[in-house]
Amino acid sequence: MNAILYHGEPNGPSLTVLAALFEKGVPADLVHVDLTRGERHRLEQARGPEVAMSVEGEGPVLLVEGEAMADSVFIACYLDDVGEGPALRPRDPYGRWALMSWCRQIIERTAPAAAYLGCRAYPPMPPGDALARIESADLKERWQDVLAGRFADDKVADCETKIAQAVERIEARLGGEWLMGGFSIADLESYAWLAGMAALVPKAFAGKPRTDAWMARVKSRPSVARALALARVPDPTRSWAPGPEINRWG
Repeated sequence: MNAILYHGEPNGPSLTVLAALFEKGVPADLVHVDLTRGERHRLEQARGPEVAMSVEGEGPVLLVEGEAMADSVFIACYLDDVGEGPALRPRDPYGRWALMSWCRQIIERTAPAAAYLGCRAYPPMPPGDALARIESADLKERWQDVLAGRFADDKVADCETKIAQAVERIEARLGGEWLMGGFSIADLESYAWLAGMAALVPKAFAGKPRTDAWMARVKSRPSVARALALARVPDPTRSWAPGPEINRWG
């Protein structure tokens, strides 16, 4: 299989995909692109609808035999199918539904909130011509808001609430080591978006011993540790670019 993974710093969606790739032993050439500088939009495949219309915002791109794939959860599902080793999804239908339902909550509520708060705390700095290359009008608008420093107080408060809700769900869910029985995409995706939030919304993590222990387990997982070792900055949890659009419906 001829595969190339274009990825950013091991944080958010890039961390999910890198760790899934290593977890499943899928061979791929790794190409670092600086998502905080809009470098993904220099890629030829970024003009295709599979990437340009990705709901994830700024995320990794997996190119396999010339076909481009975006959105970290779905890339991780693909890697789970083509790779070897323990499955990253339950095999039974209900278990798969439960995992995808969980991941949808992360994609639609947690990820937009984390990206919003992350960009506010650590503003990305793209070059002046970066926005002109972005095909998606929605993503371009999110970039414009970030660069103008437009972070509404009510949205900040709502995002902090959504981070707290995600941590509460994790704390309630954990009865064993992992969220879905065995180690899964749910653990990767949840950790990837929340790892940087402990410093930004510390009250959300206070008094959550099961969540604290779970986060330590995920971070020390060999595949995650290998992904984190690829960081080109001192602290990848401070590397943020516009993520999914904030859900207008709450």
